[in-house]
Amino acid sequence: MHVGMWGLAAIVIAVVSWLLYRYLAPQSWKEWSRAGVVQAFVIAFYAEMYGFPLTIYFLARFFGLDVRWAEGGNLWAQLFGTPAAHLVAMFLGYAILFVGATLVADGWRRVHRARHEHRLVTDGVYARMRHPQYTGLFLIVFGEGIVHWPTIVSVVAFPVIVVAYTVLARKEERDMVAEFGDQYREYRARVPMFVPRRETGFATGGQTGG
Repeated sequence: MHVGMWGLAAIVIAVVSWLLYRYLAPQSWKEWSRAGVVQAFVIAFYAEMYGFPLTIYFLARFFGLDVRWAEGGNLWAQLFGTPAAHLVAMFLGYAILFVGATLVADGWRRVHRARHEHRLVTDGVYARMRHPQYTGLFLIVFGEGIVHWPTIVSVVAFPVIVVAYTVLARKEERDMVAEFGDQYREYRARVPMFVPRRETGFATGGQTGG
């Protein structure tokens, strides 16, 4: 059982938070406020996973869920009555998380390089979607907080995070239009925002947002 492992919870929160700010570093106070939403999700989520299973307690207390306290309070194991449900959810959740983390890291690498060269990024993963880092963040939160280990906090926070970073992405795009003009307008018209099409042409280029 994971219950009561507060030391481990603190370590995981610190590591995940470092990765968050390493690859999605806020650049303004408004971005910090959005990052704060993700930070709150991280703290609440891992405190529940390794500290106290608040969601299971809430469902048992107010909805009469038959709790066996197996699998450290994993909701899927409780609902289906078998640890196998947790294992399936963990495999699927981590697979989605891995895809998301790959998008975040690759997007960060391309933007970091392009900023030094003052150019618009339209190649690689940015030829498939305009904001791969934010798509990656959505996949990470979905894979870990919805598929693998759903909690009340993660289910509520997921749409909030999507909306917050969608608003941020639109703000960044206005900045890109101001900086790159028609070059960015053409790119924006051709490439989807978050979800890639099956066929999206590849081009060459440089800096963009998330």
